[in-house]
Order: sequence, then C-alpha cells, then structure tokens
Amino acid sequence: MKPLHWFSGTLAASCLALTGCSQPEQHTAVETEADSSLAWYQRDTEMNPRLAEYIKTLSSDEFQGRAPATAGETKTVAYLEDHFRRIGLKPIDGDSYKQPVSLVQIDPVQVSGMALNGALETTLTYRDDVMAWTTRVVDGVELKDSEMVFVGYGIVAPEYDWNDYEGLDVTGKTVVMLVNDPGYATQNPELFNGNAMTYYGRWTYKFEEAARQGAAAALIIHETEPASYGWGVVAHGSPIKFDLISDNKNMDRSKIEGWITAETAGRLFAANDTDIETLRAQALSGAFKPVPLNTTASVSVKNNLRELVSSNVIGYIEGSMYPDETIIYMAHWDHLGMDFSNPSNPVFNGAQDNASGTGAVMALAEYFVQQPQPERSIAFILVTAEERGLLGSAWYAEHPVFPLEKTVAAINMDVMNVYGPMEDMVIVGLGNTDVEEILVKYTKQQGRYAVAEPNPEAGIAYRSDHFSLSKKGVPILYASGGNDHYQHGAEWGAAQRAEFNRCCYHKVTDQWRDDFDLRGTQQDMFLYFRVGNELANSRHWPNWYPGNEFRAIRDASADARQ
Repeated sequence: MKPLHWFSGTLAASCLALTGCSQPEQHTAVETEADSSLAWYQRDTEMNPRLAEYIKTLSSDEFQGRAPATAGETKTVAYLEDHFRRIGLKPIDGDSYKQPVSLVQIDPVQVSGMALNGALETTLTYRDDVMAWTTRVVDGVELKDSEMVFVGYGIVAPEYDWNDYEGLDVTGKTVVMLVNDPGYATQNPELFNGNAMTYYGRWTYKFEEAARQGAAAALIIHETEPASYGWGVVAHGSPIKFDLISDNKNMDRSKIEGWITAETAGRLFAANDTDIETLRAQALSGAFKPVPLNTTASVSVKNNLRELVSSNVIGYIEGSMYPDETIIYMAHWDHLGMDFSNPSNPVFNGAQDNASGTGAVMALAEYFVQQPQPERSIAFILVTAEERGLLGSAWYAEHPVFPLEKTVAAINMDVMNVYGPMEDMVIVGLGNTDVEEILVKYTKQQGRYAVAEPNPEAGIAYRSDHFSLSKKGVPILYASGGNDHYQHGAEWGAAQRAEFNRCCYHKVTDQWRDDFDLRGTQQDMFLYFRVGNELANSRHWPNWYPGNEFRAIRDASADARQ
C-alpha cells in the first residue's frame, strides 16, 4: 500500500531540526552504546548474518510471490513457523504460530454507468469518469435515484472542531467530497496538520465516515496533487477488492463507494451555477453548509464472491515481570503472487516489498532471544494481505492476541534499505508519538540524524500495517534508513529509491540482487532493537502527542495501564 514515490524526495525537503522535540524520559533499561571508535557507517552493521538468507529465500521463485490463500502462502507460512519454532519463540495456540484470517474476494463482474438526472443529465462512463464498487459482501447492489450533496471534505474531527456533516441528514443520499484535508488545501500549519496529511484526509476514512452518517453512496473527487497519484492509479488497476469477513457482511457500509474525476465534478458543479474552487473556498470557511447538487445518481454493481482463509504468523517472548504488557514488531509477509500472462517471468518476488521487512523481523527475533529475558513481552507479528488493503493487520486489530490497551507500542518494517549505510533515518509521521524520541536518541548515538519523510502530504503514515493499530490507539513507530548515503550522498540515495519505484515497485522485477548492501538494514535493526529493548525494560507508556487524532482513543484506555 506504499505510494510509488516512497522516500524518493530530496533530502533537503525532508530534513528537520529536532532541537524542538521534547527530551525523552530517562528509562531504566540497559542501553547498548555504539562503538564511537568507528566511523558512523561502520557501526552496528552485523546484527544477524542470516538476514540476506531470509530475504533471498522468501523472494525466491519457490515461494510463488507469497499471495494469500495460495500454495505460495502455504510454503511461506510453514517457513516462518519453522523459523519461530527453531529460535524458540512461544506459539500463540498450542504449538501453532498461526492466527487464521477470514477474507473475502469481491470481484465486480458488471458495473453499470452512473446515470445522473436533474441539474446534470448524463451517464458517467465506468473507469473514464467514475470508479464505483461495493464493499458489501453480497451478489449485487443497486443505487437508485439517490440525491447528491456536496459535503466539503467529508470530515468529522472533534479535536480540530470540524464537522462537515453538522445538522445534515444524508441517509440514503450520495455524498460528494474533496480529497485530502483542509490543512493541505491551505498549507496553513495551524489548520489540521498543515501540509502533512492527517487520518481525516485518507480516502478510507472518508468512506468510513460517510457510512457512519448513513450515506447510500460516497464519491471522492479525484485531484492528482492532493491525492498524490493520478487517475490511472484509481481507475486502471484491478477492480477486484478484498475485505475481512464480518458477521454483518459489511452491510453497515455505504452501498456504493467510489471516485469521480475532477472534470466530472466540474460539470456537475457547473450545472448548479458554481465551480470546484468556489465550493472549495466554502468548504474551508468557518461557516460551511453542505450544498445540494439537485441531481440524483443511479448505478448497479454485480459481484462474484469468494471466501478465503489466510494466516498471520505470531510468536513472542514472554516478559519476566509484566507478561501482559507487549511491544510489537511487525511486517507483512504477503506480496502479489503470480502473473500467468507473463510466462518468461511470472513471479512477483517482492524482494524489497516486503521480504526485506519480513526478513528483518525474523533476524530481530533471532537476536532478541539471545538477550536476557525482557521484563515486558515482545511479540513478532508477520501479517497477511497488506497488499489487499492492510487486511491481516486489520484482522489482528479486531482480534488481538495481546490486549491492545496494554500494547506498549508497535514498530513496523515495510521496505528496508538495501543500498548501504545511510546517515539519515527517516521517521514517517514525525511529530505523532513520543516513541520517536527514543529512536532519535539512539540514532544520534549511532552517529546519524533523523528526518521526516519528504512528502508528508501523501499520507504515508496511513498506508502500511501499523495504521491498523494506530486506529486502535496503539502508539507506533514507522521508520527506515533514508537517502544520505555514506559514500555517494543524498542525491544518489534518492535516485536509487526513485529507480526502484520506476523499475520494480509492484512489478516482477522486484527481485533479490546479489549487490544488495544490507549493512544499512543491519544498522536500522539495531535502532529498532534498542527502542524495543528500552520499552521492554521500563515502565514507560508512550502516547500520541496532544492534538493527534489517535490520542483520545489511547487515553480512553488509560485505566488499564495503571
């Protein structure tokens, strides 16, 4: 789920002065100091010599691209279970490390055009003008003559004193809304989170909120810059959706979810004697009122459904003093499987995305079991179906093995640095939780410096598995070695990331290469170890910073941590 431009911006755009961060608390944990007699790029480069073996094995053709509910999953899960068992992690169910995950594949085999009647009389063409689908687990849905209403950004955010639905009943209606959030639109650092996207800017949130408000359909207006990707990403990939199987078959979701092009929205607004810029200005005003569009929408979707069972793989080290308090390390083991239309190279090997992260968790777990038993428990969770919509982590968040209110923090690894030692350490969502203060401390001790991701407006902090736990209030850390290469500098490092995005991201060319330089990955793993080890041997409970959209969720369970 990472965007195509993952960490590919220039270093100068991402550098932050960290002197303004509050100082981390002093903890009682044993801390491993980096060897200051070595140059920074020579320190901490040998945590686990088997890391390359793990990545190479997982990304081999033998594992068939690691797609959920395939022979590739069977082999992958067996390999991960064998590793956890070999190194001595505790299983979660008898002698099993598997957490079953119930999935459904929703294949829209027939989607009609979207008929608009009223102020605008037209039929929108599927894929060209509109993308529409249903997440309801049913054979088909029909939206009939649903009144359309513009609801600004479609956001209800109490901590920002913002409610686009205030005083509005949208039951049975089709809500039309802008992408991203007001902070990005204004670049005002005092509004939401300024240029950096908040959770409220994510399209997933907008659909969820529309459903909570009772909308029959929810349509987001696509604009390339605030979305951070073009219409082709929305409309010209596979329309097949995957979701978790719920008891109510997702009948609490809107009938229809989807996108319309900015051009289509312009025609709709023009038919109502207005335009997108006028409505955007109204949406950003302090006195916004939803705008009826005097048009109805009708569309139908027919589905083929297939229920699947996949598995998260979970092992843990039990804490010696506080076993019910848990630090989580996580990565997704799945990738895209096979492309049978490409007989010359059919396997999506997913070496960097995300055999690298999975291998790193395996290597970290192996290192941890060789250390003194921690006071708190440490869990290693390798989740399925990230590439299908963060589904394995979402399942875990709804069915946690370790209580979420006593989960101290989660550290996510998704696409590791394979280009050698980097002087910078990128923290995605810098300024969200105080876990980052611990990482910054050890990054400095390693002789490196911390930076934010170069494109916070893209909402990367909401596009990997940690986000499923964020929504439950669990403080998270999502970071990776950056661009400032020890020999070649920042421009070279950024060019390597950009080349991966061009040549290999979600393509069959994301393969193991013998010239991968994993010394930087090893350095990053030492940082992750030190963060988790400090938390595992302290009484510190990290939290989201005040004003963050997940702070109230965490605070609501504070009594459980007394």
